[in-house]
Amino acid sequence: MKQLFPIKHVMGYLFSLVLSVVALAVIFFDLSFSAAMVILLVCAILQASLQLFLFMHVSEAADTKKTLYLNIAYAVFVGLVTIFGTLFTMIWGYQ
Repeated sequence: MKQLFPIKHVMGYLFSLVLSVVALAVIFFDLSFSAAMVILLVCAILQASLQLFLFMHVSEAADTKKTLYLNIAYAVFVGLVTIFGTLFTMIWGYQ
């Protein structure tokens, strides 16, 4: 019976809720901009890695591990290019 109960998933869900509450608490407390951004960035990275490795089962696939990590790296690259391209064109004054 112990094998049938997904304790890792339940603990991951609870940890996701805690991270969401911490991110929400940044709004309610009067923190400086830099402190708020650090807390939110750490929460976002932890939340994304938790979702990726626990709920999307990236760490369980032994035969396609290289392909999965390559896809993750490509997705991060595309995300960063999108974010910094948007900042470049909208904020940093490219004309």
